[in-house]
Amino acid sequence: MPGQQTPPVPNPNVADFYRVQPVTDRRIHILGVGSIGRFIAHSLRGIANPPPITLLTHSGEWFKKWEESPKLLSLTTGDSIEKRGGFDVEEYRPVQRFHGKEVDGVEVGSKSTEPISTLIICTKAPVAVSALLGVRHRLGPDSVILFMQNGMGIVEEVNRDVFPDPATRPHYMLGINSHGVNIPSKAPFSAIHAGFGTIALGILPHEREHAPAPYSAPTLFTPGSKEPVLPKRSATPDEDTSAPGPAGFEWTQNSRYLLRTLLRTPVLCATAFSPPDLLQLQLEKLAVNSIINPLTVLLDARNGSILYNYYITRTMRLLLAETSLVIRSLPELQHIPNVAHRFEPGRLETMVVGVANKTRDNISSMLADSRKGSRTEIDYINAWVVKRGEELGVRCVMNYMMVNLVKGKAGMIQYEMGQDIPMVGDSLDILSEGGESGGDYT
Repeated sequence: MPGQQTPPVPNPNVADFYRVQPVTDRRIHILGVGSIGRFIAHSLRGIANPPPITLLTHSGEWFKKWEESPKLLSLTTGDSIEKRGGFDVEEYRPVQRFHGKEVDGVEVGSKSTEPISTLIICTKAPVAVSALLGVRHRLGPDSVILFMQNGMGIVEEVNRDVFPDPATRPHYMLGINSHGVNIPSKAPFSAIHAGFGTIALGILPHEREHAPAPYSAPTLFTPGSKEPVLPKRSATPDEDTSAPGPAGFEWTQNSRYLLRTLLRTPVLCATAFSPPDLLQLQLEKLAVNSIINPLTVLLDARNGSILYNYYITRTMRLLLAETSLVIRSLPELQHIPNVAHRFEPGRLETMVVGVANKTRDNISSMLADSRKGSRTEIDYINAWVVKRGEELGVRCVMNYMMVNLVKGKAGMIQYEMGQDIPMVGDSLDILSEGGESGGDYT
């Protein structure tokens, strides 16, 4: 109408996406002071307006040495050594578990009761549940946990054993690290950035907002049936074969804060991905790890030892044939384009050879754990392939054999190390908080 002014249209600002809900607690807790934990903590303290960092360790000896030291973390990159301070350190007590059950009568838990809003867990996958049980009382439904473990299945295990109730379950993020980081011998507060890589990050939708997750495709076949393991493209009146919709779940203020803090840390080279893309990146790394890690353990050799050997190549191809079939048969991938090509055995073999050649002088993390007599991550790599294969009607006999051979060798080493040697000190110190090496196949 004449004389009536049209209200101005607000100009959308991308930066407002990060300012919708201010964060009241900027402190980031890092559980595990191994190689990856030290690398992330050191990197976060190097950015402008760094967040307060609290390191959580189960080792009373490490905590005592830290209190007596200048309280600096050192990161060596090439010929450059950089020391940074400003870290708070707390001691916690992981929950001892045997055969999946908690041990009663043992003093456990964190000495602090201060709530944790943001937690990055950098322990090895086999001890992640025990570590989280030690700080479970400090995590609430608004907290966010970033998992930095290798392999698959850790989130499902945490849901089952630590946070079984979705109403009180924290929010989750996943991280896939490809940086090569290791710890020099007799250097409790140092790390070496041996190989440059990236960290892929993704926020997982919570069951409180979405059930099932928006990126999960409906199951289009029955596991164990004699029909080919392929999705049905012809819809029936009672069957929904439409592709899942976009992951339009809401981000919490703590998830948003942790993601943008990691993204603005240049050393980490972090990148954010959607849940379906992150799942495919996880499966690619799983496929490569399922070859390099167990083979180097059985050969007791560096990564490059699996190259240019006809007999090892034949073994590699048999393993990849099983792993490829299981991945291409996963229901959650059926509606994603080009999955069959992306995870075909030939392409996976090319990736394995490329990574083994790039890291040919490195010792895999599984071999390092095996030599120390520590638990390996085989249950979250090859054993995960066997488990999902059984659910899909695929018998993964090669992967099953590799799982038992790796566990058998670890048992032999543990027996040799423990034979006629009395246990001295804190038995909980055998828990690995990141190992002597971290990153992608290093």
